[in-house]
Amino acid sequence: MKINRNAHVTVSYELRLNGADGEMVEKTEANAPLEFVFGAGKMLEMFEQKLEGLAAGDAFNFELKAQDAYGELNPNAVVELPKNIFEVNGNVEEGLLEVGNQIPMQDSHGNRLTGIVLEVEEDVVKMDFNHPLAGEDLHFSGEVLNVREATEDELAACCGSDCGSGCDSGGCGSCGCGH
Repeated sequence: MKINRNAHVTVSYELRLNGADGEMVEKTEANAPLEFVFGAGKMLEMFEQKLEGLAAGDAFNFELKAQDAYGELNPNAVVELPKNIFEVNGNVEEGLLEVGNQIPMQDSHGNRLTGIVLEVEEDVVKMDFNHPLAGEDLHFSGEVLNVREATEDELAACCGSDCGSGCDSGGCGSCGCGH
């Protein structure tokens, strides 16, 4: 079976920055592979496009430019926040506001975000809400380990509350899984 819409895909891969010889930032092995339902909106669109049509046993080796991956760095995603928003009962948890820490947060619309602490000053905290791989060209190399039809449960799961691909606004049919 070839990778196409509603297929359950299992791959192992290496992810490197800026070319095949770049810094390795992620590696999955056959004993702990990446598994996903193709077309469900959970993976980078261009990542899926590069895998479409491959079958179990096929190798892949491709690069995604930053604009096709996590986008370019957005200077507007670096913000200064009042330090007191990190307080619980008047205190900031020890070790929380350390440069480099990733802190899960929520915007005014209820969207979940992860911010990286860049600077801590007396009254403000400078945070970067860009994706950690924004601005980076990504190089993937690996192998398709398995391709099969997704089960009804796997297809239904793509329309869960954390779909991230528009289910909330367009109903389950909009998530790409056909439900």
